[in-house]
Amino acid sequence: MHILAIESSCDETAAAVLFYDEKSSKKSLLSSVVVSQIDIFKAYGGVIPEVAARSHLEAILPVIHKALTDAFPNKTEPEAWKLIDYLAVTNTPGLLGSLLIGTLTARTLSILHNIPLYPIHHLKSHIYSAFLASGEKAPFEEDPELQRGLAPEPRNDGSEGRASKTDFRPQASETVALVVSGGHTQLIYMPSPTSFKIIGTTLDDAVGEAFDKIAKILGLPYPGGPSISVAAKTGDPEKYHFPHPNVKDLDFSFSGLKTAVLRTVQKELSLPLNYPSHDIKNLLSPEQVADFAASFQRTAVDILIEKLSLALKKYPDVNNVVIAGGVSANEELRKRIALKNPKKPNIFFPEKRFSGDNAAMVALPALSEILSGIPPSDPYSLKTLPHTPIS
Repeated sequence: MHILAIESSCDETAAAVLFYDEKSSKKSLLSSVVVSQIDIFKAYGGVIPEVAARSHLEAILPVIHKALTDAFPNKTEPEAWKLIDYLAVTNTPGLLGSLLIGTLTARTLSILHNIPLYPIHHLKSHIYSAFLASGEKAPFEEDPELQRGLAPEPRNDGSEGRASKTDFRPQASETVALVVSGGHTQLIYMPSPTSFKIIGTTLDDAVGEAFDKIAKILGLPYPGGPSISVAAKTGDPEKYHFPHPNVKDLDFSFSGLKTAVLRTVQKELSLPLNYPSHDIKNLLSPEQVADFAASFQRTAVDILIEKLSLALKKYPDVNNVVIAGGVSANEELRKRIALKNPKKPNIFFPEKRFSGDNAAMVALPALSEILSGIPPSDPYSLKTLPHTPIS
């Protein structure tokens, strides 16, 4: 079974081909192509939606072509298309213009090549990204022992097509996922592989956005997460102490932390409150930048770990923890969570190359839905939804 997946929810245009062997239940990533727009947006310190959409429009077909070429190097493109059994695409959430490019492309290809189409929620993809590298079965995935009669059905053109529906049932294994990125900060409870419940979310800014904004204040390049992580290596994380937000239960808030860092920087430099924040970077020494980066990073990671620990207390039967999204690449977060939960062996991070947006991660939840017998969507009516919660 071959799945071609497409991702264009923000500022990465991506396509990938995943192979699943029905006999052995082994997964192989045959190709993964990502064209990033980071270089375009470095000058602005953030993504401009209209520019992102235009860039996707230019890149989407060449990216898909390369994904097919990499996956099937000895096949022509028409021959490669005959090997694709399913299409998967991110249709929610994200920037509307960016999502439209990927979704409309996938719908067109589904109709053109008569291939079933699976729309995938972006956060589901991030959760499954933790299990891309090894190709092995995720601990909360379906049990391959329960699969029955998974055989290709003929397509209208006479070639073999998608695999038939099975009487397969998911393995019962509870999971909590912490998804942390530039646009999302959520705790998600998974009682089964295809069931998702939001148990905590940010009330204002995502943690990745906070990293970007603080990096901008400190004069560090975009994106802020990697820049702050590098600067923090030579800084003192105990130099400055920032308050934790007083937010009930499992929800998050990072707007107050951003303000606290800004006010502390202004105080350190004896600046008035109305001093332009974009000029502050010119007054900071390299040592101050490193100390502020380390102190902010320590506080942000503390907040994430506190909420995750609270979630695990609230859901004591959970035996799998997934940390995913762009911020999951942060070394401080990875190290601290491992130390915080020595008795929780099932803690999963994606490989760093899969922590940001990519299409390979879109293919895995599509595979889960296919094996679970969930039907594909109608490519003629599939909608692009920029603000749909995971469910």
